[in-house]
Amino acid sequence: MKPFYPITLVLLVATLNWGCSDQQPEVIPAPQELTRDAVGYFCGMTVLDHNGPKGQVFLTDREQPLWFTSVRDTIAFTLLPGEPKNISAIYVTDIGHASWDQPEPGTWINARKAYYVIGSDRLGGMQAPEIVPFATRRDAQSFIEQHGGEIHVFTDIPRTSILESGD
Repeated sequence: MKPFYPITLVLLVATLNWGCSDQQPEVIPAPQELTRDAVGYFCGMTVLDHNGPKGQVFLTDREQPLWFTSVRDTIAFTLLPGEPKNISAIYVTDIGHASWDQPEPGTWINARKAYYVIGSDRLGGMQAPEIVPFATRRDAQSFIEQHGGEIHVFTDIPRTSILESGD
């Protein structure tokens, strides 16, 4: 007869409890495409009326995203203390594959995985300095060669680039 090990019992009980858990895996909503009905969260203006990269934020208690006329506003939303923190997804326009004047459908990328160019000569939809997102570091570097700036990832974007006025 083989000896019975207490660890075997612990693993068996843990496996059964995990399998019976009521907790469902979190479903991340897919990005939505812009329509004329998309209104900027902060400005109340039609998002499609502004050039440059855009953003959308999904909250866990809403089916529709909050829309932003700029990436700068999108990221600011995540930092401002008075705004909701139940964020389930953040998407931004991949300028490496989108037109600056009117980003095309299918060019949304996960904001937390993007590369950002800060300090370029390009102005966003509200004619303020823009944080320009790219899916790849190579595309960000190519943009810098033409427009200047420096590359950052989501977690190291300087707050001053987001929360200070562009004046």
